[in-house]
Amino acid sequence: MAISTTHLLIIVLAPLLGSIVAGLFGRQVGRAGAHSVTILGVAVSCALSGYVLWQLTGQGAAPYNENVYTFFEVGSYSAHVGFMIDRLTAMMMLVVTFVSLLVHVYTIGYMAEDPGYQRFFSYISLFTFSMLMLVMSNNFLQLFFGWEAVGLVSYLLIGFWFKKPSAIFANLKAFLVNRVGDFGFLLGVAAVLYWFGTLDYATVFANASDKIGGGQVVEILDGRPWSVATLICVCLFIGAMGKSAQVPLHVWLPDSMEGPTPISALIHAATMVTAGIFMVARMSPLFELSDTALAFVLFIGATTAFFTGLIGIVQNDIKRVVAYSTLSQLGYMTVALGVSAYSAAVFHLMTHAFFKALLFLAAGSVIIGMHHEQDMRKMGGLRKYMPITFWTSVIGTLALVGTPFLSGFYSKDTIIEAAGHAAERMGWIGTYGYWAVLLGAFVTSFYSFRLLYLTFFGAERFRDAAPSHPVAAHDEHGQETRHEPLDDNAHGGHDHHGPHEPHESPWVVTLPLVLLAIPSIAIGFFTAGPMLFGTDWSGQQAQAPFFLGAIDLAEARDTVAALGSELWHGPVAFALHGLVAPAFWLVLAGFVLATVLYWWKPGLPAKLRGIFPFSLITRVLEKKYWADDLWIGGFAGGGLLLGKVSRQGDEKLIDGLIVNGAARVVDLVSGLARRVQSGFLYHYAFAMIIGLIALLAVLIRYWT
Repeated sequence: MAISTTHLLIIVLAPLLGSIVAGLFGRQVGRAGAHSVTILGVAVSCALSGYVLWQLTGQGAAPYNENVYTFFEVGSYSAHVGFMIDRLTAMMMLVVTFVSLLVHVYTIGYMAEDPGYQRFFSYISLFTFSMLMLVMSNNFLQLFFGWEAVGLVSYLLIGFWFKKPSAIFANLKAFLVNRVGDFGFLLGVAAVLYWFGTLDYATVFANASDKIGGGQVVEILDGRPWSVATLICVCLFIGAMGKSAQVPLHVWLPDSMEGPTPISALIHAATMVTAGIFMVARMSPLFELSDTALAFVLFIGATTAFFTGLIGIVQNDIKRVVAYSTLSQLGYMTVALGVSAYSAAVFHLMTHAFFKALLFLAAGSVIIGMHHEQDMRKMGGLRKYMPITFWTSVIGTLALVGTPFLSGFYSKDTIIEAAGHAAERMGWIGTYGYWAVLLGAFVTSFYSFRLLYLTFFGAERFRDAAPSHPVAAHDEHGQETRHEPLDDNAHGGHDHHGPHEPHESPWVVTLPLVLLAIPSIAIGFFTAGPMLFGTDWSGQQAQAPFFLGAIDLAEARDTVAALGSELWHGPVAFALHGLVAPAFWLVLAGFVLATVLYWWKPGLPAKLRGIFPFSLITRVLEKKYWADDLWIGGFAGGGLLLGKVSRQGDEKLIDGLIVNGAARVVDLVSGLARRVQSGFLYHYAFAMIIGLIALLAVLIRYWT
């Protein structure tokens, strides 16, 4: 059963059509029409993506790699729009469209009172189209198109409330930081074209060993040769550092919280930030040719996984805690890529998409229930008011921290075990990577349960907060508007002069939470065997590797396969082994510490902040290691200073001294000449006499 080109075109174009209708004809179709056409487009795309994955896995269909449109031809080079559909691509297509579909449904409730309703649906549907173009591409040029398209749409969505200063700052920050990464990515693509003469994936991968795997070098600076494979892979990975928010290009991601919550979920779970992880996995035939590039990937990922997770400990905005969690988990995926555990990286990408979307949407539900309050210090005791949000948040948290038998455990612990397995082979960088992801388990557990306790347990601190106002939304320009909620029971009878009673969100918000909670619990149990270790879900029947042909690496470097032969005896046995692994005990320690500090002794954290070591650590974390100061005050500020110096140099030196100075000299000389040329004969005669006397004096002085 062959994969249909028509089906693939429908998958990628259906969200685009919905976006065009909602964006250009939003007033004509109205709110209901806008969300209906975009949801229908993404639903069709999701259903067909599931069908394509079933064809590849259940029907034995051959992978698809064909060009469907010739974009242009220049000499011997031709650019195409084409699709490469294998199991890696099909899995990504299904994850992207499924999460996007639930975000679309959730948006009906979350953005119900926003005047930019149709515009928002147009943007998120366009986001889905852009990500599908990226993951389905069969060449670097189309990949770059999707790469830039997701960056553009994220700019529009982060700054959706485009007259809100913090939103405009955040989307500009995201745009500029990603341009830094994209410059490196573009250099990598250009290097591929230079060395291979083509941008077609299949041709590049088939000839990688011959073209760049034989020790070919290039001199970037005189006397400093670089391996071509290392150069290409490092440049490509710099692009991934921007899109997937790796240190030091991570600073844009927490500020992306300025956009509405649905887009926060979509960016962090299934679209933009996963693009870098997917790209490196897709480029595995290239990265496997450079140990240096893999070591660089591992170091950056380990640093991101541990140190950005620490920042989440001191955040009080509920969305920002989840945002720093995303940074940390992206670091885990990058570590997996660095130790050649590509399948573990994309498997964690898949499971993370479900429970991270769940956590973000649950955070949005809390914000709705708290009448747009995001500070966890003004919450507490919400579990009895918002039971569905509470229990789905618990499920998402347990999956995130890696609780055995839940989805996050199978992907996250596999990465930790793979890092430990590769530590000896990769030297000190491997050891650093292992300890970073291992200790990161404790950090993740601590900030995750801290969020749960501050939000859903303890005293109802919202009753002591300042009087709240009627439900706040934002108008088309990002300005806050005050109006009544659509839910008549939302205020619980308050007259709007006292604190609001929290309430559970409407079904269009809670239904996506429930649907995301299901894969957050179970998908890892049933898919870890086939996707990671080549067995069925019970661990008994041997199969061909799930990503065979999509991920290419030498048998000696197949970390996941080596790990499976030692530890994998089915999902139950793997989970039971996890109960005695160091990572589980670190998770348990994080849970106990969070319980003591934020439930049993809630006043203790404030006291600890006054003690020197804790106050210093807190200060460093609250300043986010001064990374923002480095980028904004350092690079951006330095650029502004350089511009001011250049402007002053232009005004004072070039314009002032050279241009205007030359004009003033000419003016002075001409003024003097004008006075000498008086027109009177006796003036000229007098000048001639004086000149003759001076000439005679010189002659007498030197010639006699």
